[in-house]
Amino acid sequence: MITAENWADAELLWDYQHMGHRLKPSSVAIALGSHDLGVADVAADLYLKGMAPLLVFTGGNSPTTRERMPRGEAEHYRERALALGVPESAILVEPKARNTGENITLSRELLESRGVEVRSALLVCKPYEERRAYATVRQVWPEVDWTVKSTSEELREYAGRIGDPRFVLDMLVGAHQRVLHYPKFGFSVHQYAPLSVQSAYSRLCRAGYTRRLMSFDGQKGGVPPM
Repeated sequence: MITAENWADAELLWDYQHMGHRLKPSSVAIALGSHDLGVADVAADLYLKGMAPLLVFTGGNSPTTRERMPRGEAEHYRERALALGVPESAILVEPKARNTGENITLSRELLESRGVEVRSALLVCKPYEERRAYATVRQVWPEVDWTVKSTSEELREYAGRIGDPRFVLDMLVGAHQRVLHYPKFGFSVHQYAPLSVQSAYSRLCRAGYTRRLMSFDGQKGGVPPM
């Protein structure tokens, strides 16, 4: 059972992850593959509102998507965007990325191969990973002016749509751990976290929301993937 204190702590992490960027027209929108088709919905909406002339859907599969997205995350995103009215000509698919770092590097290679000049980009991702994603792209592709965007849903509304609140809280805690530790491995840039956020993260870990935590002491293969 998720307690009232658990929800309150999760709200702190949720708010911390949100970057609060102001939307602006950009060269491209890159949507990071995941279990959540809502990311494709946001990307399609950005295109239809004229915020980007081109969408890149990036992602192969992960343990959380193999069953629900058997054709690959990027392909399922593409199908969703087409159903929402985005033309095929406005979509590029990168189907191999296995993590956030590869999402960006492989998308960059794809865009360069198509002769697309990217000066600014919209980064579309899950709402509990805005800051993590931003920290990664600032490390991997710092020359671009990045704006991060996700669904505008509140935490409980989002957890209800996903249908598994415990899963969402586990993922939220895991995302925060990566924000804290990935800069040590050169995977992302440092992000300041207030004491209140750190304390909420610690309490959620003690409460058992640890299914998405990674080992950084070599017990699970040494340096973790991005």
